[in-house]
Amino acid sequence: MPDSGLLLSCVAAVLVGFSKTGMPGMGFIVVPLLAMAVGDARLSVGVLLPLLMVGDLWALGFYNRHADWRIIVSIAPWIIVGLCVGGFLLQRIDNTVFPPVLGGLVLCGVLLELARQRFRWEHLPRHPLFAGAMGTAAGIATILGNLAGAFTNLYLLSRGLDKERFIGSVAWMFFLVNASKFPVYLRQDMITPETLVLDLKLAPAVCLGALIGRLVLPRVSTALFYRLVMVLATVGALRLMFL
Repeated sequence: MPDSGLLLSCVAAVLVGFSKTGMPGMGFIVVPLLAMAVGDARLSVGVLLPLLMVGDLWALGFYNRHADWRIIVSIAPWIIVGLCVGGFLLQRIDNTVFPPVLGGLVLCGVLLELARQRFRWEHLPRHPLFAGAMGTAAGIATILGNLAGAFTNLYLLSRGLDKERFIGSVAWMFFLVNASKFPVYLRQDMITPETLVLDLKLAPAVCLGALIGRLVLPRVSTALFYRLVMVLATVGALRLMFL
């Protein structure tokens, strides 16, 4: 990997940690950034998974006692359905199609998050069909591109969780989901000895980002960060889709 790719990978790794302990929306920019750094969209998804698991451990360390297991259990069966559907699709998407698929998932997530904010979707009714739709979509998106955040965030926010319960619930949910994806990615050759070596090099950057998210974010306004993430993630998604 050239120096520029390693630098981009380090930035992505810091953002992974940052998103896990302070600003979940950062995941939108990590996926296209890492895809550009690695140079292979499909392989970059495998590189990202262990980094996310490192970030999950940090989030659990800070917020695990705040998790709302009743809400996690309510959406878990639907996420499993989505994982099965996504696993089926993963076996049938080749490398030439994977970049636009990944870019499309990022763009859908960004648009969904912007719509949530615009139309105040925190107050959606707690209908079982809503949980089913969000859970299934999250399962598909997470196994294809580690991109479940937009769907799970929308569901959890609709349940009125405060920041601590929200992050604690997300941390447990994604740690369990990400651990279940690991053997799937191994079978698909998306995780290899080479990607694991790269993950070991990037793990300290994830830890740094987690500490930054924990220590700095509560003291500053997140509005500017959030807008920047949305813009950069959109640019990255369009690049994956059309270049």
